[in-house]
Amino acid sequence: MPSEWIARHDQTVTLKGEWTLANYRYIKAALNHSETRTELGKPTGATVSLDAITRLDTAGAILIVELIGVEKAQAVADWAAELPKEQQALLVRIAEAMEAPLDVDPPSYSRISQALASVGQHMAGLWSQQRQLLAFIGLVVATLFHLALRPRHWRLTATVAHIQQSGLNAVPIVALLTFMVGAVVAFLGATVLQDFGATIYTIDLVAFSFLREFGVLLAAILLAGRTASAFTAQIGAMKSNEEIDALQAQGLDPIELLVLPRVMAMLISLPMLAFVGMLSGLAGGAMVTSLSLDISLTQFMATLQKDVSVTHFLVGLSKAPVFAFVIAVIGCLEGFKVSGSAQSVGEHTTSSVVQSIFMVILIDAVAALFFMEMGW
Repeated sequence: MPSEWIARHDQTVTLKGEWTLANYRYIKAALNHSETRTELGKPTGATVSLDAITRLDTAGAILIVELIGVEKAQAVADWAAELPKEQQALLVRIAEAMEAPLDVDPPSYSRISQALASVGQHMAGLWSQQRQLLAFIGLVVATLFHLALRPRHWRLTATVAHIQQSGLNAVPIVALLTFMVGAVVAFLGATVLQDFGATIYTIDLVAFSFLREFGVLLAAILLAGRTASAFTAQIGAMKSNEEIDALQAQGLDPIELLVLPRVMAMLISLPMLAFVGMLSGLAGGAMVTSLSLDISLTQFMATLQKDVSVTHFLVGLSKAPVFAFVIAVIGCLEGFKVSGSAQSVGEHTTSSVVQSIFMVILIDAVAALFFMEMGW
């Protein structure tokens, strides 16, 4: 029997030397070529002494546990009290780990439990998302108030550039879309009202729908898909290229430099686009009433002036700044969430569009209920 790590005297097997990773293969070979494992496995076999072990690490502890068994290793403090406490604790920990089954069948859940767990995960994610949005809104508003007292720090050039990109460049698509929707609303209204002999009220239908709802809502949804995604992609690309870290290293505030110009541009652009959308929707309705209902433009304008008050226009236009602020903040926030990969940029760009459209429709529904209760 090799004497460097294992010694046999009468009915006692003494383990000695350094039972470490460096000697692992040599100790393993010595155990395989000796009868020590067989002797220790017998009920009346030899006993083991660990007093002569000078060094012990995880690799050596695994060999000892395999040699003496898990149960005996867990009770090492009872029969090897002379072994240092650290080495005893190591043997016990290795024995506990080796005692645990390696192949554990995953617990089975019913479909109802899985569905409820999925709903809970989505709700927790939505709650976390809304908390982040509220925190970011607070940060933007605080920075805006702080910057209001420092006119020299306003980024006028960047703000004007974003007004051109998000506002002026979007006028054609907003005007075309609202014109076509206005024509469709007028056509459907005329089709229904014709059965009651009230086709003249098609003018009121188009006017109320576009002045209060469709003009600002369609413009906001278009900007949510067009501009919020652009904000997310721009800031996300800067985040992935570590440009935002470079700005912070230079002592520049990313909120002041990147977010506020975009927010201010949206606050200016969306009310103008909503006004364009209202006019285009009315123009689409006027075209349909003129061609299909033989209502002249003069009669259309006279009815509009008589039946529709300016309150409806102000109600619709008052929602534009709220929509603009929410869209811009969501687009910028999702850009800051980008982790660095191209896939992350795409995921957060999609998320910004979905969140923006959802929040716009939600706020519009709440505002409609509020204005209805107020009688406006």
